[in-house]
Amino acid sequence: MVSPQVTNLVIILGMMQVSKKIPFDDPQVLMGVRGLYIVSNLLILAVSLYIQMKINSKKDLTTLKYVEPAPMGSSEEPKLITTTIHSYDLLQLRGVLKSQLMGVGMMCVMHLYFKYTNPLLIQSIIPLKGAFEGNLAKIHLLGQPAIGDLKRPWKAAGGFMGMGGSNDPKADKKSIEQAERAGSGGVKEE
Repeated sequence: MVSPQVTNLVIILGMMQVSKKIPFDDPQVLMGVRGLYIVSNLLILAVSLYIQMKINSKKDLTTLKYVEPAPMGSSEEPKLITTTIHSYDLLQLRGVLKSQLMGVGMMCVMHLYFKYTNPLLIQSIIPLKGAFEGNLAKIHLLGQPAIGDLKRPWKAAGGFMGMGGSNDPKADKKSIEQAERAGSGGVKEE
């Protein structure tokens, strides 16, 4: 199976070639691309709201304990997080929506202030693709079981081309017991 980062790169390179042939000078074409971008973001919002509805309807109150690693370069200790699957999923969804909103804000600045039009096309596809490839969508939309890579807590999204990931939360018994003994346990997230 091809990784999402590779398919994103292929889409970006392909859309860059396609966007060179699109006459963005034509006001109707420009409005069409803007419309595509808006529809794409409304679709992402609709999918996110549907996922939120599914999370709230399941209301899985199973306890989830994991150790949140300290930020890189920080002298803080890793902290133990005790939450529920329901709260964890809602927190992850909030992060997805915040990220999407930041992307829309950046796109508005790039398009409205700097007059870039080509990224509108790419940003109409990549975030929409990402919305359906996320763990929340796989579990709550596509009905995949939360096992393997979908077992909570999820690994942090890697940096460039999936590298990084050393700052992933740990849910193994040894890490949890170690955090409890260190006195950083009991942080309850609602």
